[in-house]
Amino acid sequence: MSSNSRDACRTLNLEGDFTIYEARQNKDHLLAALNEANGLDIDLSGVSELDTAGIQILLLLKREAARQDKPLVFHGHSKAVLAVLDLYNMGGVFGDPVVLSGEGRP
Repeated sequence: MSSNSRDACRTLNLEGDFTIYEARQNKDHLLAALNEANGLDIDLSGVSELDTAGIQILLLLKREAARQDKPLVFHGHSKAVLAVLDLYNMGGVFGDPVVLSGEGRP
């Protein structure tokens, strides 16, 4: 019996900034990883900064995974990621379990 990395989901740990300045590199890296694996499990706990460009890349990746019928899961959302998801009211858009701050709620 042998195993092949293409037969399983690949886990990626994103770290550092995920902004317009890293957008091209992050986009290329994530799309290549998706194309090489049968799915992705992405840990966002190491993301220190996220902006609109980063959100767009995550949305593109989610759409591309759906188009390829591959599972894609985001988890471990850092405070920076949660803040942007909360700001844009996008917690439910990704379909992953996310606990938002709840600020402004009674």
